[in-house]
Amino acid sequence: MHYTSGTTGKPKGVWSGLLTDEQAAALVAEEDDLWGFAADDRHLVCSPLHHSAPIRFAAGTLLAGGEVIVLEKFTPAAFAETVTAHAPTSAFVVPAHLQRLREAGTPPLDSFRLLAHAGAPCPVPLKQWAVEAFPAGSVWEFYGSTEGQFTACPAGEWVDRPGTVGRARPGRTLSVDDDGTIWCAVPDHARFSYWRDLEATERAWRGDAFTVGDLGRLDEDGYLYLDGRRDDLIISGGVNVYPLEVEQALHDLDGVDEVAVFGVPDERWGQRVCAAVVGSASPEEVQAHARERLAAYKCPKTVFAVDALPHTATGKIRRLDLADRYAG
Repeated sequence: MHYTSGTTGKPKGVWSGLLTDEQAAALVAEEDDLWGFAADDRHLVCSPLHHSAPIRFAAGTLLAGGEVIVLEKFTPAAFAETVTAHAPTSAFVVPAHLQRLREAGTPPLDSFRLLAHAGAPCPVPLKQWAVEAFPAGSVWEFYGSTEGQFTACPAGEWVDRPGTVGRARPGRTLSVDDDGTIWCAVPDHARFSYWRDLEATERAWRGDAFTVGDLGRLDEDGYLYLDGRRDDLIISGGVNVYPLEVEQALHDLDGVDEVAVFGVPDERWGQRVCAAVVGSASPEEVQAHARERLAAYKCPKTVFAVDALPHTATGKIRRLDLADRYAG
């Protein structure tokens, strides 16, 4: 049983029950068909194995007869040394890993057939770097959670539609409510419940489809674009502000290496839009850039220059930590 990362609220146990032999075989086959695990794979583990995505890729590789290489701790130097020494063919990373690799530089990456990333939204400039740095066609993005998997997106499809996280994985169907809530219908082997939390389980399911409260939109071809998590929503002056939209706009500014947008209590606005920025860009430059690209109510009223942002072990930004730190 895996536990959610707990960026908002208490982590929840995600229980899939004991699968039948048929369900277990279907689960393994689904991963094999999508990621192409093979006996000659050497998979590089960059994240803690107690999280769902790292262990899923590692286990898939082992079940196919391949090898797994585990970094004691991810650093750009350790990554480079391992790539040079062992020529891994696949890896799973989060955007925070990619950011550090871009800053530090990488060794030749010709051995990779698959570089999968997820765990947090990937800024468009960073994704463009990854697509160019790794072998053609090797960079895949997917959207999922501890609870279940939604989409997969090969590099070519992302290049044609920058910002998408792809279409529904095989055997799944996506839908989006009028309020933007994303639902995913799944096969029997992908069902789950929250451990000893009947109310949370009932809120998560609608027939054979589940939601984790994320918000997004589908285009006419079925490609999904994320707007963020409902729990991250900022309501300023009675208007909804989605942090992800603001962050994507700010990432276009040179000197912004990483950014997190969050809300803090405000007597006038209810919540005030704030941004914490890592990089050489000044708060004034960030605000001016925002005013050129966003409606006034979406622009950060306060910008904090910071040395680093708080992350979970899976690379998600802990916005609540920032909100608590700068409240008042």
